[in-house]
Amino acid sequence: MKIILNIEYSCIHGTYWMFYGVVCSFASVFLLDRGYSNSDIGIILAVANVLAVFMQPILADLADRSKRISLIGVTEVITIILAVLMAATFILNRASIALSVVFVMMVAWITALQPLFNSLCFKLSECGHEVSFGIPRSMGSLFYAVLVAFLGTLVEKHGIIVLQLSGEMILAALLFTLWLTSRHFNKAGGSKVAEAKGETLEEEINLIDFVKRNRLFVIANIAIAGIFFSNAIFNNYMLQIVESVGGDSEDMGHIFSVMAFLEIPPMFLFDKIRKHFRIQTLLKFSAVCFAVKTAWVFFSGSVGMLIVAQFFQLTAFGVFIPAIVIFIDEIMDRGEAVKGQALYTIVVTVSTVFASLAGGFILDIAGPKIMVLVALVITGLGTVVFAGIIDKIKNKKIITS
Repeated sequence: MKIILNIEYSCIHGTYWMFYGVVCSFASVFLLDRGYSNSDIGIILAVANVLAVFMQPILADLADRSKRISLIGVTEVITIILAVLMAATFILNRASIALSVVFVMMVAWITALQPLFNSLCFKLSECGHEVSFGIPRSMGSLFYAVLVAFLGTLVEKHGIIVLQLSGEMILAALLFTLWLTSRHFNKAGGSKVAEAKGETLEEEINLIDFVKRNRLFVIANIAIAGIFFSNAIFNNYMLQIVESVGGDSEDMGHIFSVMAFLEIPPMFLFDKIRKHFRIQTLLKFSAVCFAVKTAWVFFSGSVGMLIVAQFFQLTAFGVFIPAIVIFIDEIMDRGEAVKGQALYTIVVTVSTVFASLAGGFILDIAGPKIMVLVALVITGLGTVVFAGIIDKIKNKKIITS
């Protein structure tokens, strides 16, 4: 049963990140085709992420405290909502308020799903089913990389409908995998184990108490928002950066594919890597790599140089993601688990809001070069603050044991 749950959890991450690639990574491609400007795209993505900021703590609180609906059940409902929203894009084929609302809701729900899937790993483990995080998350990058490697080419040849059809098929696969996981989890007695463990867990706390108890963690997350500013710029506006050096959407797809493939080795091997280094050391090192990657993109003058810049993804995103998720789980009391993951996702979302707005306006006013320069400054500042505070955050599980 443990092997089956690990495979299914890997498929959940894989299909989630494939859908993320279709909607978020190709957002500029889709929206430009529908007649939106760069500034319009920035506003749409910003509004979507603002909405997600409010949705995430509510969903996290529900997942932490509710005894009537399971974490998997919440994700199944959200997946169905996404399928309905994607279906609406077949009808709405030009820039309009209706299409803007649909796209905003789609991006918001996608973003809200991420901390829930991160927390699902630890929820399964708490119930007696040892589930790795690094390996399934690396499979997410693998699925994403394979998809975007071909998606840009297919869109160039067959049009935007490729994105919509791909999105619906991926969501169907995600929903099926969630259903299988729920069945096998319950069959293995997971829900009963969880209920029994719930009697011995620390009392869940509300959001306000959580912030009061984790002030340094909150500050560190504000710094993470700065670190991820450049990452959001690249995710949202890579097409414009690529076009500025003579490339197109096919080149963009190849860049995203290379980027995702390079995330796989450190995520897959993370359990072995962390045996040789402190989590805090890995987090500081990867934060510096985010800044170095941004600097390389700034000085790039060709598609080839942009591809080379993605190799820093190996030690930046590839190390930071499993490290921060595991770090949060280790330092949080059990009643804070999902809230801790959600706060991290929220600050990354807030970073995406500012990157979406600033990036769109800077593109229209000054162009891609200045946009990347601004990203470099903000990411650099975030890295400095983060490196200075991360070692001061104490592991409460050790202190209270």
